[in-house]
Amino acid sequence: MKFLMVPGGWCGGWAFDPVAAELRRGGHQVEAVTLAGLEPDGPDDPDRPPNLDTHIDQVAELVEGSGGGPLALCGHSYGGMVIAGAADRVGDRLDQLVFIDAYVPADGDSCWSLTSDHFRGLFTCGSRADGRWVAVPERFDPRARPHPLPSLLQSVRLGGGSGHGYGRTFVSGGAWPASPFGPLTERLREDPAWRVHELPVGHDIARRDPSGLAAVLDALAPDTG
Repeated sequence: MKFLMVPGGWCGGWAFDPVAAELRRGGHQVEAVTLAGLEPDGPDDPDRPPNLDTHIDQVAELVEGSGGGPLALCGHSYGGMVIAGAADRVGDRLDQLVFIDAYVPADGDSCWSLTSDHFRGLFTCGSRADGRWVAVPERFDPRARPHPLPSLLQSVRLGGGSGHGYGRTFVSGGAWPASPFGPLTERLREDPAWRVHELPVGHDIARRDPSGLAAVLDALAPDTG
């Protein structure tokens, strides 16, 4: 199976390195995306930060170019906004949609509207310098880069993909301070259209429990035996 993995705020594809290594050892293909504006060398045009549509377009294009075979689109945290938008456009190419302690938006939602007061304050304070980019929070990985503020504020437009037949999985990191995902997790547990798994290691599941996350993802692959 191929896994296309979208990281959360401030992070590049490197955020999935530990779990990608586990999946590749299991015979899977993995492509971890670095979203526009978060490249290691910085954005092409700092005065024009990308928005949510930019990131959805980027990931939808990767899905369309992924070739044949079963495909799982996975997103962590902010990446949930991106994969939801991409799935709405190109969901007929997907077998699985996986939200890894991530936002699960409805039409009209934004990261800003769905997150907790703690993170809204972080976005506001972090973007005071220029009003365009949210500074990397303290104690983040040194590879992290400022995150484009428009992508956190823009509402997602959904509606065309409700009939897609891909599986839906939510992987919870459990309770952690300021988590915006507690009520969401409980709601999805009661929804028969969703599988919910809990790996109670906090928000950064790919780093803290790569083996556990890889096992959850591996179990989504179709049985070829």
